[in-house]
Amino acid sequence: MVEASQFSEVVRAEGHLIDSQLLNTIFDTVVKRDASFDVLKFTIGRTNEDASKIAMRVTAKNEGALQALLEELNALGCRLAQDGNVVVRTAEQDRAVPDDFYSTTNHRTRVRHNGRWLDVEKQRMDAVIVIDGGKATCRKLRDVRAGDEIVCGLEGVRVIPEFRDRESDGFAFMTNEVSSERRVAGAVARIAAEVRDIKAAGGRLAIVAGPVAISTGGGEHLAALVRHGIVDVIVGGNALAVYDVEQALFGTILGVNVKTGEPDPVGRRRHLEARNAVCKAGGLRGAVESGVLQSGVMFECVKRNATVVLSGSIRDDGLLPDAVPDLIEAQDRYTAALAGVQMVIVLATMLHGIGVGNMLPSAVRMVCVDINPAVVTKLADRGSAQTVGVVTDVGPFLRQLANALS
Repeated sequence: MVEASQFSEVVRAEGHLIDSQLLNTIFDTVVKRDASFDVLKFTIGRTNEDASKIAMRVTAKNEGALQALLEELNALGCRLAQDGNVVVRTAEQDRAVPDDFYSTTNHRTRVRHNGRWLDVEKQRMDAVIVIDGGKATCRKLRDVRAGDEIVCGLEGVRVIPEFRDRESDGFAFMTNEVSSERRVAGAVARIAAEVRDIKAAGGRLAIVAGPVAISTGGGEHLAALVRHGIVDVIVGGNALAVYDVEQALFGTILGVNVKTGEPDPVGRRRHLEARNAVCKAGGLRGAVESGVLQSGVMFECVKRNATVVLSGSIRDDGLLPDAVPDLIEAQDRYTAALAGVQMVIVLATMLHGIGVGNMLPSAVRMVCVDINPAVVTKLADRGSAQTVGVVTDVGPFLRQLANALS
């Protein structure tokens, strides 16, 4: 009979383990997996710049349980004590990889290949790592091709979670705990301060917005943020632009007057007329340059050359020429547009918010604003743990944010 102690491994982790509460999470993960741990060495960082370090032996009931535990600990920044080279296997067919492939997190990752540590490029969660030409790159499973060299197992893989200095980083105090009773003004002030710092350093801000951002009265404030060069990228569904254009052309959204709340006598066709006007102009830029569209979020994006990516959906009854009907192409265009942004603000869209969260490395700060607490919680639960939640109506939020940044 094999002794249970044989199903063990020594792992190491380092960083701001205590301040970020990551150490507690590591211990809890071992216990949750019905395993045990024995701390072999623990060094506490004496200053904010010093990292804490831990080495511990984890023991599970069997080999399968041990591997499952090691995979979960890997995502928390724990690595095998002996840093060997990664195991690389060849994909035998398109869109398929060896069974023991390594599945990525959204945290910065390094792999040891041929005795050299390589930074993994295009970091994102739920991908595989391909070694090609001395580089390591995240690649979606659908983009794998036969012959690709795939990183397998955990050996030689190091995950580096993001750590926030709570003494100097005010934004870090905004945890992802969600409550509708917290004062929105305080959250807006901290978000505005973070945005100012990002822009002052030449960074980029992206907005992920649902059409509700327009229909709740936030359109003019979002337009102001674009006009003043604060917002660099906007992504969302086709309806976001249609709502915005309809309001700019007719003062209605889905046929309802935005000022009086009264339905327009011919309101049922207003959103179609808005689409038609943009289509006749050849797209949003054509509508602006021809004078058809003279205000609104899309108008400001065209004037400021801000990047806009619109995706279609099964619900659309007519796409603007600018919208991308192909889902895979839209995902790729989102990823390209969001490359290099420092902050993303998600406004009332669970679908696009979670999608974008899955595309981003954990170093990108995320703010999710929604009147429904479940939407804010779900984004963090899907792996985007860096998300800060603000439970409020997006219209007033945008007004306060625009005023704070004016």
